[in-house]
Order: sequence, then C-alpha cells, then structure tokens
Amino acid sequence: MSNSAKTLLRGAGIAVLGGVLALLVTGCKVGPNYRRPDAVAPQSYRGALAPEITTPAPQASIAEQDWQGIFTDPALQALIAEALKNNLDLKIAAQRVLEAQSVVGIVRSQQLPSVNAGGSFSALQLPQGLAPQNSDGTKNDFIRGGGFSASAAWNLDFWGYYRRQTEAARAELLQTEWAQRATRTALIQQLAASYFQLRSLDSQLEITKNTIQAREDSLRLTQSLENYGAGSRADTRQAEELLYTAKANLPELRRQIVAQENAISVLLGHAPQDVARGQKIDDQPHPAAVPTGLPSELLERRPDIRQAEATLMAANARVGVAKAQFFPQISLTSMGGSASNQLQKIFDGGNAYWYAAGSLSQPIFAGGRIRSNYKYSQAQQQEMVVQYQKAILNALKDVSNTLTAYKETQSRREEQTHAVASAADAVRLARLRYAGGNTSYIEVLATDTNLYDAQLQLAQAQSQEANSLVQLYAALGGGWK
Repeated sequence: MSNSAKTLLRGAGIAVLGGVLALLVTGCKVGPNYRRPDAVAPQSYRGALAPEITTPAPQASIAEQDWQGIFTDPALQALIAEALKNNLDLKIAAQRVLEAQSVVGIVRSQQLPSVNAGGSFSALQLPQGLAPQNSDGTKNDFIRGGGFSASAAWNLDFWGYYRRQTEAARAELLQTEWAQRATRTALIQQLAASYFQLRSLDSQLEITKNTIQAREDSLRLTQSLENYGAGSRADTRQAEELLYTAKANLPELRRQIVAQENAISVLLGHAPQDVARGQKIDDQPHPAAVPTGLPSELLERRPDIRQAEATLMAANARVGVAKAQFFPQISLTSMGGSASNQLQKIFDGGNAYWYAAGSLSQPIFAGGRIRSNYKYSQAQQQEMVVQYQKAILNALKDVSNTLTAYKETQSRREEQTHAVASAADAVRLARLRYAGGNTSYIEVLATDTNLYDAQLQLAQAQSQEANSLVQLYAALGGGWK
C-alpha cells in the first residue's frame, strides 16, 4: 500500500473516531418535550338531544361516515368528486404540503455532517528562454499539475439545537397537512351548500312559473266575468297585478341561478357553465336524528383543532431551539487530499496531506438577545396553548349551534309544509266562492298572495334544513377523509 493511501486512511480513521464520539454526545436535547394541554370537554353537546328523547349510550358520530353516505344525490356526489380533483384551493393546499416536506429535509440536513470533494488541473506552457532545464539538458517548457481533495464539517448537536428545529419543521408539516384537510372539508361544505341553494332557487323558479300559469287562468276568469257583467274592471286589474308581480320575480330568480352556477363552476375549477341537477330540494335527505358521538372525539377529528395543536407543537420545539443557544456550540472539521505539479506523482505518499480540528464556541455577551429570544419563544408557546384551547371551545360552539339549527330548521320546514297545504286549500275555496259570486276578488287576491309567499318560504326552509345538515357534518369534523 502506498504512503498516500496510508495517509488518507489515517485521516479517515480520525474522522470516523470523531463521528463515533459525536454519536455518543448527541443524545441530549434541552427544552420541554411536547405534552398535550389538558382540555376539559363536556359529556355531551348542548342541544344534542331534545328533552323528551333519551339514549342509553352515545352512538358513533355522523362524522365517521364518508361524505358519499351523507350526500346521496348522485349529481351532488359527482360535483363533489370533480371538485376534490380540480379545485384550485385544494391544489394550493397540496403544494403547501410539498413545500413543508422540502423544508423538513432542508432543516434535518443540519443534523448531519457535510462532505465536499474536488479536484484541480493546471497546465502551463513556458517560453523556451524561461523554461527550467532538466538534468539531461532538455528544457521543461510544458508543466502539468493537479490534485484532489475532500473535506468534512459537522456541527455537533450536543444540546438538540438542530433536532429541535427539525421537530418544529415536522410539526409545521403536520400543520399544513391538517390545513389541507380543513380545506377539503370547507370545499365539500361550500359545494353542498351552494348546490342546495341552487336547487332551492330552481324550486322557487318552478313555483313562480306555476303561479304565473294559475294567475293567467285567474285573469281570464275575471275578464270573462267582466265581459258578461258578473265582474268588475277592478277585479280584472287586481288579477293583472297578481300576474305581473309574479312575472317580475322571474328575472331576479334567473339571475341568482346563473350566479350560483358560476360560483359552483369556480369550486369545480373550470370556467362558468351549466351545472347538472339531481334530486329536487324537497327530496334531499333530512334524517330525524343525527348521532353526534362524544365531544372529546373532536380533539382527534376536527382539522382546525389538529392544525392548532400542530402549531403548538412547533412553538414548543422552538423553545428548545432558543434554550440551546445558551450552551456552547461544538464543531468538527477535517480535510485531506493530494497535490503535485506533476500529474503522475499525485498519488505519491509525499504529496498527500490531511487536516482535522475541533472548535467550541460559548456565548458570553450578546446584549440580552439570547435571553430575550428564549422569553419570546416561551411567550409564543403559551399563546399557542391559548389558541389551541380557543379552537376547542369554538368547535364545541359550532356543534351546539348547528345541532340547534338543524332541529329548528326541521321544525320550520314541517310547519311551513302545513302552511302551504292550508294556503292552497284557502285559495281553492276562495276561487270557488268568487266564481259563484259569493265573495269579492279581494279574498282571492289575499289567499293567492299568501300561497305564493308560503311556497317560496317552504323552498327556502328546505334549503336551510339541508344546509344545516351540511354545517353539522362539518362541525363534527366530517368530510376530510
């Protein structure tokens, strides 16, 4: 074995020994290890059950179901599937996850040694008059040389400075992943709500067209009675007023339908266009009872709560980063190689070289920067604790609000259904009385107006009920799986 190879092996042995020593001293990490803060969750949600209903044990939450089991309209399912594939906000969230994954790799690389290698080559043509003379009397006018080298450096992570940074970066990656799931949940919620609103507008448009047709028939009746002397011009004008009032609602309803279709198109990730329809608004599912599960399950299922916890985990790790700056920083460096002004002699032992060194740096005075940074990281960590607790309270509030909303919108829809039935019968009776000459057209006018308003309110109530189920499903943490 040549002297050069022996020298390089000796340098490598020293580097390996330094690495072993480094492994022995990198097990310490200063700063607090993460522990989930205590969060007191109630035994049940406020408004979860009506007073007269009792259950022996809580059922699995509706949030455990996939969104396909909640939204059974085939057209809506197709729209949601398309949105999950093409929505731009979801694509942005996915890219942010990839960015965070890259950041983890960048930060983690600081824990490992860096190794560099290189080589050099040079050539020089000298004039004959300046060229050195060889022992045999010839001139050496062309000189070639070069060499190769390798170097390594390692900042020892004795106090866990870099490991805590990696821990924070991984927590931030987790935060972006939960943010992506929150975006997915919000997308499903927004798309379902927009679709139900669209179907409600479709229903209102259909109601208005049917009302216009009925009022046109009523106008012909009043005109016929006027022509035969059994009615008055006032009755005809009142019938015309009813007809034109209903017709005036058509442009606004058509405008709202187009605007809703455009909003859905954007959620689908394409230019505005027509949106496919499925079940009517009154055919959408509205289960009488919705299992909610236990409030403590929100801590594991709600994306916003998990996102807040990941932010807290990152802040907790940065406390360790700040604390590690109080302690000395230890680094190892080494370098080795071979060089010669003659290429054929590069590997000769006499041309090899190596170098190894270690250094220690202890902060002495930094004007209070290190201590202030440590206090700052602690304050941020405590702020994130409060933010996490706030996220839990907001989640409980959301569930309670949506539970109440779902029950009350159900009641409103049921009562409004009875109101429409009563109003329809009142119109039928008023028209019979008017045709028989037993009442004035004012009664027909009043009952017809009441019926039209009741039908529109029923369509709106059906949309509110369907939307409240969407909001409840999202509040319970469903939709991101």
